[in-house]
Amino acid sequence: MDQGGAAPVFSARTETDGDHVRVVVVGEVDMATADTMLQAALREPAGRVTLDLREVTFFDSAAIHAVVRLAQRFPGALTVLPSRQVRRVLEISGLAGQDWVAPA
Repeated sequence: MDQGGAAPVFSARTETDGDHVRVVVVGEVDMATADTMLQAALREPAGRVTLDLREVTFFDSAAIHAVVRLAQRFPGALTVLPSRQVRRVLEISGLAGQDWVAPA
């Protein structure tokens, strides 16, 4: 149901430095945007990936699935920088203790 509000803002910007890919994500990551975030991380060949989620305001199960896929694709080479909201979702899902989640 449209409540007349502005459309949620989402962007995923990729920065490459050698074999390090950094994806800066802003806004809501949900079933409509999670694959875009995933594809942004996979677009360039990479040996290391940083997923900067510090400006993410909403993070659902589709977003969790995308991050888990990245962790499987880049074992030992993924770093996730979570926002407060993302960290809470990762805590609830039992993933906050993974080595790819940057400490608070």
